[in-house]
Amino acid sequence: MMLNRSTRSARFAAVVAVILACMSPALAQGDFIRQQGTRLVDSRGERFDIKSINLGNWLVPEGYMVQFKRAKSPREIAAVVEALVGAESAARFWETFRDSYVTEDDIRFIKAAGFNTVRVPLHYNLFATRGEGGVDRFEGPGWRLIDRLLGWARNAGLRVIVDMHAAPGGQTGVNHDDGVGFPLTFYVPRHKRLTVALWREIALRYRDEPTLIGYDLLNEPISPYSDERYLNPMLEPFYREITEAIRGVNKNHVVMLAGGQWSSSFAMFSRPFDSNVVYTYHQFWADPTRKSIQRFIDFGNRWQVPLLIGETGEASDDWNDKYRRLHERFGIGWSFWAYKNMDSRSTVVSVTKPEGWDLIGNISVADIKPGWQSPVPRERAQAMLDQYLENIRLKNGRINAGYLESLGLRAP
Repeated sequence: MMLNRSTRSARFAAVVAVILACMSPALAQGDFIRQQGTRLVDSRGERFDIKSINLGNWLVPEGYMVQFKRAKSPREIAAVVEALVGAESAARFWETFRDSYVTEDDIRFIKAAGFNTVRVPLHYNLFATRGEGGVDRFEGPGWRLIDRLLGWARNAGLRVIVDMHAAPGGQTGVNHDDGVGFPLTFYVPRHKRLTVALWREIALRYRDEPTLIGYDLLNEPISPYSDERYLNPMLEPFYREITEAIRGVNKNHVVMLAGGQWSSSFAMFSRPFDSNVVYTYHQFWADPTRKSIQRFIDFGNRWQVPLLIGETGEASDDWNDKYRRLHERFGIGWSFWAYKNMDSRSTVVSVTKPEGWDLIGNISVADIKPGWQSPVPRERAQAMLDQYLENIRLKNGRINAGYLESLGLRAP
């Protein structure tokens, strides 16, 4: 039976009301999650196994997640949007996008589905700006968004991990760190200083917030085609420097250390230098058997530290089920990618692609030159962007029940 929009909206509101009635109480003050040997525990000493979904594309847009074929990085996507509709309309688009992509309804839905955590990729430039005389100022729209998210999560009884997905200069050397294609975070002293200072600011601001599990210091640092031999020995000392800055103001939250080469290798790590730490790795499309994660299991057992698979998924429901069960068998927490994506079954919520969207998606930043003529009239481009802003709302998305079932959860 086809339902009109008003009927669907009414039913959606009713579902939200049921969800609210079934929700667990808000997290108690001081109920921090912390390391205890190879496990995470809450303030009562009860084991806490992370079952998380990544809020990808929200604060760090990625080309493939909006089906932009040629503009891949956040800055390239932003440049295309501005070229299509102008700076003023582009600014309104991004403000509405961030307010609509993740809302309180989304957080309630995630909790009701059975997740206990969300991992939030951050872009540093939403939290820090360079002021006069080169002085960094910790201000930007990101603070309001994270403050609000933490409030929603606290009320829902949902935990949060924040992840530096795009560090100053770029820590990976690919489009999703929004750098120049090389991990300049490690080469430029100013980038390193800002990264350390920003983490200190985050830790100071949220030091009393039990909703927050901790800080994933660098997402997928040092790509496999960067200068690994030179850069890998820098990773652990850099983590130590960031952690010292965090611990100077905050001893409550877990520090999460991702391996190098797409977070696939712990070879550069030695004995843990902090007593409240998790080591995290990423794997996609791996063989869902023990041999694919044995090296990580060995590391965790050797040093008696917890492990987290911080990103995985984007595969079939059958693979998700096998891989998720594999990690649960060894007591390893998981965080699948991602909560929303465009026209995809490998996601919790699939966003419908607006009609004609490929005309926008095929534009490259290299095309935008003096005298460039857009293939899409401004009014039509604005209409497509406006439709996208409607489509990203939870009530207008398609819930992939099979994806949730593959994670041992269910659509509420």
